[in-house]
Amino acid sequence: MSVVVQSPASRILVIAPNWIGDAVMAQPLLQLLKRDHPQAAIDVLAPSWVAPVLRAMVEVDTVLETPFKHGSLQLRERWRYAQILRQRGYAAAYVLPNTLKFALLPWMAGIKKRVGYKGESRYGLINVMHHDSKPAPRAMVAFYAALASKPVTELVQSFPKPRLQITAAQIDAVLQDMGLSAQQPLICFAPGAEFGNAKRWPVSHFAELARTILQAHPDAQIVLLGSPKDVEVCQQIKQACPAVHQFAGKTKLDQALALIAASNAMVSNDSGLLHIASAFNRPVIAIYGPTDPNHAPPFSDIAHSLSLRLACAPCKQRECPLGHHDCMNKLTSQMVWQPLEVILA
Repeated sequence: MSVVVQSPASRILVIAPNWIGDAVMAQPLLQLLKRDHPQAAIDVLAPSWVAPVLRAMVEVDTVLETPFKHGSLQLRERWRYAQILRQRGYAAAYVLPNTLKFALLPWMAGIKKRVGYKGESRYGLINVMHHDSKPAPRAMVAFYAALASKPVTELVQSFPKPRLQITAAQIDAVLQDMGLSAQQPLICFAPGAEFGNAKRWPVSHFAELARTILQAHPDAQIVLLGSPKDVEVCQQIKQACPAVHQFAGKTKLDQALALIAASNAMVSNDSGLLHIASAFNRPVIAIYGPTDPNHAPPFSDIAHSLSLRLACAPCKQRECPLGHHDCMNKLTSQMVWQPLEVILA
């Protein structure tokens, strides 16, 4: 658990969200903090599964990986780790998760300025407290970026777009390792969704879209990306369209970052990989069913947010409460192919 202590003129701690997509959408906060404190070093504390995304953020000085079990209080372990944070001499901490247990860390570490949202009644632990509106919640980028300023009721300023950056050498190395060519079109599919099955576009639609792409572009390389939880769905797509490359569960996150950064286009459910593609400014086609496309949209220069906007949506449920899943089933592969065809042309 030892961490090398550094002593710049000032140091800021950001406790990142536990979800990849949220961590990407919190990146504009880092841009604003670096703009306002150009001499400060920004450390980010995050789970190990989020760390590769944070290392692609140029504003981050050091990524500290949390030693805690997900969902566990571990009060004694938090106290010990807080003493390590205390030695690093932070001037301020920005607590992005809304939970009590993450607000404890900067308080235990004696960090004087502790910024965050109200969350789980964190009065005292958070001493620069922001508030969001439950009836009209802020979009995710604005939600996090607002922490860079004083607490306000209404947001009037615009915020920078999320951005990630990796080197061409990293991209080339991963393409070579995965047996892919930099000279052929690369299209990434992200068929998974950590939130639940309701956010998944059907396997048959992904397979049909892949066949349509290959008919128009026989040299295209279609890559399926996702976590080990997405392997079964991706294997079903490969069975229906054997020409695709099934990499779900086979790539580490830093490899997936490189593949996405190299891609000509990303087709994705509302997921963390979608927001990674957006932050690399890759052309994105985002497929929304039970979630609100306005709440966490992609920010690429070329981005299409597709939603049927049915009367029952956004239900924000993990499984379709009506049992028909029309919001995804009726969003056909041809609807996705229309904007994708223009991108690939």
